[in-house]
Formats: sequence, C-alpha cells, structure tokens
Amino acid sequence: MKKKVSIVICCYNEEDNIPVVVDAIHKNMDSLTYSYEIILVNDGSSDGTLQVIETLIQHDEQLFYINLSRNFGHQNALKAGMDYATGDCVICMDGDMQHPPEMLPMFLEKWEEGYDVVYTRRQDNKSVSNKKRKTSALFYRLLNALSDIELEDGTADFRLLDRRVANVIAGMNSNDLFFRGLVKWIGFHQYAIDYVPNKRHAGESKYTFKKMCSLALQGITSFSVKPLYLSTYIGFFIAALSLLFIPYAIISYLYNDPMSGWASIIIAVGFLGGLQLSMIGIIGLYVGKIFIQTKGRPSYIVKDTNLRT
Repeated sequence: MKKKVSIVICCYNEEDNIPVVVDAIHKNMDSLTYSYEIILVNDGSSDGTLQVIETLIQHDEQLFYINLSRNFGHQNALKAGMDYATGDCVICMDGDMQHPPEMLPMFLEKWEEGYDVVYTRRQDNKSVSNKKRKTSALFYRLLNALSDIELEDGTADFRLLDRRVANVIAGMNSNDLFFRGLVKWIGFHQYAIDYVPNKRHAGESKYTFKKMCSLALQGITSFSVKPLYLSTYIGFFIAALSLLFIPYAIISYLYNDPMSGWASIIIAVGFLGGLQLSMIGIIGLYVGKIFIQTKGRPSYIVKDTNLRT
C-alpha cells in the first residue's frame, strides 16, 4: 500500500499564486511512488482566492480546501491544515512559490531515512536587502536569548512532519501558536536542509516588520518566562542603585546643603516610571495569555470544507 503525503498550504490573498503552486506540486509529486493530497487553507482572504480554489477543486481529485470564517493568522491556519490532514506525513509550505516545490522529493527521501522532522533554513541571496537580513538576524538572536529554545538563523515554516509528530501537535490546545519553536521543542529525530527561496510569483509579502516583531514577542512569551526573571533582576538592580543616594542625602542634610538638580530628578523619575510600566506590560502579556487560554476558545473556526471531519 502506498504511503500518503499531505501537503498543507496556507493562503491569504494568493489568487494569482495558487494555480502555479498547485501545478508545481503535481509535477514534483506525480513522479514519486506516493499517494498525496493538497490541502489549501483559505485564511480569510479578501480577494478572489476562495473562488480560484473552488474552480480548481472541480478538476482535481487530489485538491481539498478549508475555508476559515475569518483571518486567524498564519500559525492558526497551519494548525487547521494539520488537524485535517490524513497523510502518513504532513508537509507545510507557503502559497507564493518562495518555498520551492522541487524540494518535496528531498523531504520525502530524508523521511524515508527515518527522520521524524525535516525542516528548512532559509539562505538569503544577494537580492535580499541588508535591512531584511539584519532584522531577520536580530529576530533569531533576540528569540534565542530570551526563550528556552534554540532556533537556527533562517528557520522557516517549510517542513515535513511525520504522522506521530503531527498527532502530538494536533492534540495541543493552545491559542498562542509559534510553530517554529513548537516543532523544535517537541524533539524527535530532526534534520535541517538549507535552501534559497524563490522569488515571490505574485503579490507582496504578508510578513511586515510589525508582524515580525509580533511573532518574535509571541515566540519569546510562549516558550519562556525569562522576561519575567529579567524584570525582577532589573528591579533589584535599580533598587540597589538607589541606595547610593542615601549617603548623599544624609551629608547634604548635615551640612545644610539643599539637594539640587531637579532636572536630573525629573529625568530619573520619568525613566523609572517608564521602566515600571514596561515591566507591568511584560507581566500583563503573560496574564493576558492565561486569560485567553482559560476561555477555551478554538484557535480557528472552519466555515466550510470538502474534507471529512
């Protein structure tokens, strides 16, 4: 009996890219000895993505779709696709052709060698701006420094997961998903492949600098309480530093020398006030995560699908 491969593609305003990606996947998978399904997850697209998908599935028996009720974000859309996938392994990739479909046979080869997870590390070419490279490097340095996981630079959401690994993730009920860290955290036998991303076929990248910052913050607070420890250490340090002002105040009082420097005092008060608000904000993030998780709301809602539940 042939092994089955599930290929999950998250789609958000990708109407011009979907036909090209699906065709490229067929070309690379049809020559292999696997049965496979392609699952397109429409993450609340506002263009004609859903209409394109509905047209394609009428002529493709291996193509399926999940239409979410609204935009739940890339990570939650990935979770939806993995929850519905029925293959012996699950391959996750983007729908803009930047994840090369010609790498699919390489993924499956490593999977057959016994690896439970085959993930990728993006190697940027010269066409990528220095700003993009620096912000990407900063993202991973910050994440590794403030979390309890270690991600290599360029780790992408382009990966293969064995059915055992996919089942573990499917069984998790989390409203704050960060797959790059989650896959690393769960362990199993993993193998990394370096790749150079293709140019985006059409449209613009959905990952803005703001979204990258949000993703970094999500990853840090999802896998570590180090920011809380850091807040505590900074608080103790400033409290100890403030003790140095006591001898100065006593000497000034004994010699009837009124304390001067109101400007520096105002600056210090403003700095400490801002620092306190930042620390409260960090604590609030963790409390907010607990609050959202206790509500027990699903990480996504399926509006309609042609897959069996």
